[in-house]
Amino acid sequence: MTDDRTGRARILVIDDDPAMRQMLTTYLEQNNLAVLSAQGRRDMSSHFMRGEPDLVILDLHLGREEGLDLLREIRASSDVPVIIATGQRREEVDRVLGLELGADDFVTKPFGLRELLARVRAVLRRRSPARASGTAGIDRRRFRFGGWQLDCTARRLTGPDGNPVPLTKGEYALLIAFLEAPQRPLTRPHLLQATRVHEDVFDRSIDVQILRLRRKLEAEPGMPGVLQTVRGIGYMFVLPVEIA
Repeated sequence: MTDDRTGRARILVIDDDPAMRQMLTTYLEQNNLAVLSAQGRRDMSSHFMRGEPDLVILDLHLGREEGLDLLREIRASSDVPVIIATGQRREEVDRVLGLELGADDFVTKPFGLRELLARVRAVLRRRSPARASGTAGIDRRRFRFGGWQLDCTARRLTGPDGNPVPLTKGEYALLIAFLEAPQRPLTRPHLLQATRVHEDVFDRSIDVQILRLRRKLEAEPGMPGVLQTVRGIGYMFVLPVEIA
């Protein structure tokens, strides 16, 4: 939610280091961004209750709390862009896990403030055209299939038991591609292009993404009844789909 008084993008910085929060707040505000800060989960939830920020900068190591858990919580209910900050020791592990969970970008500590600002502006630029064109957050369709429901407004998938099932950006884009063309075989190149709507999707292997989506949709992933392999072509979503 852009700051109504100034029109500036609102950035939420989540870091348990007060000095780091102050440094980032000062620098980003000097560069015409409105900044909120949070030490952990409680502060983060309080800010989200008052209004969703335009972007989150999230430290993955928050003392007693795990930043990846906070990222999961954000992605369970929001498509707000997230830039994660990782440490040098676990850079590759954190980067892969964070991007798979739906982060938009990452920086490695110690990072330069100019680099962080450039990444923030790049993510916000990618976000703005999608909002303006109505492809993100404005799509009000609801897909229903086999007791499942996908609410595109909230980007929330709900299972037959009524419980929400979190999706990464790649999984969400892949599921949309299937729901828009049910009971039709789709090629791997077509599905790969569908997931590339999000430039930050880390794993480009469509087969790996299909496997992950199957684990969330199928009662028995080894005997798929929702996403079936079409030999020599690709995959097909076999259930009928209703659009509300």
